[in-house]
Order: sequence, then structure tokens, then C-alpha cells
Amino acid sequence: MTALKPQDVLVLLKLAVMDGGDRTYPALAGALGLSPSEAHASVRRAQRLGLVDADRRPIRTALLEFLIHGLKYVFGVERGGMTRGLPTAHAAPPLAAEIEAGDDPPPVWPDPEGTVRGEEFKPLYRSVVKAARNDARLYQCLALVDAIRGGRARERQLAEKHLRKLVGP
Repeated sequence: MTALKPQDVLVLLKLAVMDGGDRTYPALAGALGLSPSEAHASVRRAQRLGLVDADRRPIRTALLEFLIHGLKYVFGVERGGMTRGLPTAHAAPPLAAEIEAGDDPPPVWPDPEGTVRGEEFKPLYRSVVKAARNDARLYQCLALVDAIRGGRARERQLAEKHLRKLVGP
């Protein structure tokens, strides 16, 4: 049986936001902080599950269905204490422009170079922060996925709308 790993979601989102570009395993690995063999294994698992075609292009309807309806059950949220980091979920673009920050601390991925203090929101994979810093569209997708994984109903609804625009067919 094939089961997705957290880094597979990172690879899938990167493939989804690429406009053409180099889809080789070394290029994917370099952009995402993975080894080429990890990138290859991620793509193979996604292909076996029907989320990527033979040309390493995401099957967008299947990917969206998984991200919106299944991801939060497979890769739940782990929260921690207060830390410095990079904003995610409703505290990051594009949701930050639509959702007014309340009194609660914003969710952040721990990052020693981060400028925002907030509640730790463990990223899907250890290299998420690096990958997000290098690709604004990928950062948006990862933050939207986090809003779906751990947000309130309104945040999840808005995240789904934005994710459909970024990843959809």
C-alpha cells in the first residue's frame, strides 16, 4: 500500500505552482530542500496514488480534492508555544488581507530568522520555511493548506477558494 509522506505534499504543491520550468528531480530537490532521491520517491508515491501524471504534472482535480477534504485527516496540526517565525494559515498572504487579526497570537512556522512572534504551528515538513522563502506562490499555497488543516470554518472556506485559484484546473 502506498501512503503519502508530508514532503510529498510539499512536492505536489511546488509542481502545481510551477509555470513550466525545470521539473527534474535535482531542480525540485534544490528548490524544496530535499535530496534528489527524496524528490523522486515523492513523485513516485504521488503517481501511484493518481495525484501526478507520467510527466510530473499534478492531476489538479484529484490534488484539490485531497488538499481540501483529506489533508487535515492525514497530516493534522501540531501546535506549540510562543516562538519567532514566519506567519502561516490566516496570518499569511493571501488570507491576512481578508481576515482581521484578533487578540490571539498569529500561527507561525518556527524560524530563527522570523520577524513575527506567534504560536508555533509545526510545518508539514522541515524544509517548508526555506522553500516558502524562495517561492511566493508556494508560500501562499502552503499557508492556505495550513488554514485548511488547522483553521476555523471561515478560514477554511476562504483558503479553499484561494487554493482553487492557485492550484485548480
